[in-house]
Amino acid sequence: MRICRFDDDRLGLVEGAEVVDVTPALEAIAARRWPLAPGDALIANFDAVLERARALAPRAPRRALAEVRLRAPLANPSKIVNAPINYQAHIDESKRDQGIAHGREIKSIGDWGLFLKSPSSLVGPGEPIRLRFPERRNDHEVELAVVIGRTANRVRREDALACVLGYAIGLDMTLRGPEFPSFRKSIDTYSVLGPWLVTRDEIPDPNQLGLWLTVNGEPRQRSNTRHMVYGVERLIEYAASFYTLYPGDLIFTGTPEGVGPVRPGDEIRAGIEGIGEFAIRVAPEYAG
Repeated sequence: MRICRFDDDRLGLVEGAEVVDVTPALEAIAARRWPLAPGDALIANFDAVLERARALAPRAPRRALAEVRLRAPLANPSKIVNAPINYQAHIDESKRDQGIAHGREIKSIGDWGLFLKSPSSLVGPGEPIRLRFPERRNDHEVELAVVIGRTANRVRREDALACVLGYAIGLDMTLRGPEFPSFRKSIDTYSVLGPWLVTRDEIPDPNQLGLWLTVNGEPRQRSNTRHMVYGVERLIEYAASFYTLYPGDLIFTGTPEGVGPVRPGDEIRAGIEGIGEFAIRVAPEYAG
């Protein structure tokens, strides 16, 4: 099943080229009081919302996908966990390109560990990317995004996929420079998620998915998740050995080779096998 958030925080089921508006299903989310439990309320109550959505769907209004503005399918992840240098070919290109490395010694994901991006950087494909710092390089990085479905801590690798609700396309926008990745990658709009959430049952093996990206029609990135150094299960195990993962938390699984700069006015298209594709615009002017 494909679940989207569109326009003014409406909930939709994606069926072919249409969106079935099942927004009233959000009433199944349990009322909450401060202090709020960590995690995304939709994901924490997903079974109840989905049951209600299925009941509503036969009589619900429909919209053409092309007519709606797709937002990030998650509104409130408690954290975005990112995997750096998780494809060997990207490690190799980073060693060759000092515009990526900035003097750092490029080792392995096991040496570097994972890093966090601020949830405030999250947008959907219906919103523009707003670049900052015109004197510096801003790069695209297409990634498989994993959506955690339940609270998980110290998960064994063989149990890891049971913690997954679904998958989406992630676009990890990156300001190149000497600062720590968590700082320069957490700029507003620098984490793109979309076009929708695909539930786990539709993706038999997340470690065998083709992914690609173009800029203004020019092919930039094309690879397969089978080339990840740490597969999805190992990434979940690794993340949960350091953090408690909550419903709606995201794991961006790393990008393959072919990363490169984008500029104001560019159009980025990204796709992943079994999930779909989206196009997103870079705003015509730098922010601020």
